[in-house]
Amino acid sequence: MAKKEFAEISELERLKNIMTENGVTQLYAKPLAPNDNSKNQIYLGGGFEALNVIPNHGVEVDAGSKAGSIRNRFKAFIDMSWIDAEGLCYSAPNAQLILYPKYPEVRMSGMLQGAESAPSEMIRSRHEGRILFMGIRNDGTILGHVTSPDSAIRPEIEAIIQPDMAGVFIRVPTDTIDSKQQLISDLRRIHLEGWMDSIRLNSEGTVLPCRSSNCGGYTLEAKLGVTPNGYAEPDYLGWEIKQHGVTSLDRPHSGSPITLMTPEPTAGIYKDEGVEYFLREFGYPDQRGREDRINFGGIFRNGVRAERTGLTLTLAGYNQISGKIEDPDGGITLLDDSGREAAIWRYADMMKHWNRKHAQAAYIPSMCRTDPSRQYMYSNQVELGEGTDFLKFLKAVADGVVYYDPGIKLEGASSSKPKIKRRSQFRIKPAHLTGLYHSMEVVDVLPK
Repeated sequence: MAKKEFAEISELERLKNIMTENGVTQLYAKPLAPNDNSKNQIYLGGGFEALNVIPNHGVEVDAGSKAGSIRNRFKAFIDMSWIDAEGLCYSAPNAQLILYPKYPEVRMSGMLQGAESAPSEMIRSRHEGRILFMGIRNDGTILGHVTSPDSAIRPEIEAIIQPDMAGVFIRVPTDTIDSKQQLISDLRRIHLEGWMDSIRLNSEGTVLPCRSSNCGGYTLEAKLGVTPNGYAEPDYLGWEIKQHGVTSLDRPHSGSPITLMTPEPTAGIYKDEGVEYFLREFGYPDQRGREDRINFGGIFRNGVRAERTGLTLTLAGYNQISGKIEDPDGGITLLDDSGREAAIWRYADMMKHWNRKHAQAAYIPSMCRTDPSRQYMYSNQVELGEGTDFLKFLKAVADGVVYYDPGIKLEGASSSKPKIKRRSQFRIKPAHLTGLYHSMEVVDVLPK
């Protein structure tokens, strides 16, 4: 059965309208070079920054991909459909991202296989002037469209004098909300409230008092209407919101370190034998004298042995000189003195979480007071980080700038039902944030 002929959209305004009518909130354009075709795959940029733009089902090591082998790479499947001039969508069930750590770079493949209708001729050709459009919907699905070299859309895209870029992609403005300006507006409103009671939202959106020492983030999120979440997507309008306490709003880097993410180990003794076994093997008695309690804490930096636990943090399969991942099956690893792998965070497991969650991040300093009650005030000076790459995160770990700072414990250790608390976190001091992003901007949310 012959595939249905694909109808091309001929006007940019029409393309934007069709995309937005089908739920697209972010639209990107990627001019295609001759080598961008179905045989050579579609090049989506050096490093792994394309993961910032393209939602996916998670990064995994490609089958048979081991260090030194031909298929030394990662892959990530995506939910993509082609959309035509009539607004009809055709699933591309085999579309995926291929991540090559050797170069490093990301390419897209499989976008024609199994699709009932697709711009096959244009994807297979080597003609310069073709443009790939990718529309991202809030549910993480993608709508793709390709225009021909002689399309009236091409000169409109080429006429953009200073394109707003996301890696190799041009951000195409639509009539949807400008998330950055909306975020700044909302942070201005929150700053102008001054001191505010400590609160949080429950999963139903009900406002509740918040009395613990970590309520600064909950209060800010509540004021933004964000309910607490544990999934790897940005908090607010595509922005990850990070509050951090300071001793003075005039000194935004004066306070405590920032928790970047809290992933659990995905391999090693911690995963294979369980947390209780891990704690009994590598933990230590509570240092404050609390009875029958085993702790696992401290600061773990790359290459530095932690005396209390006897473990050393290493980057297995990562070349610190070239800044490349040489073994896709490697990971951030805690080793004991005999070389046993106590805990491993596989690179594939951490990659999607980092890029999607930190593609755009806002860092907001805050102050806290407890008299007459717990209250918070948020600064008018905020830092907005845009564009990141998992390799930037790994370099920061390699340099010791990002460190592992766990707070894992076993209470009632000698009882028949000991209680386990897990807390694995990677942290950084505010002054070092700039190295994690392609662009870091200090913004005063108050009007000039």
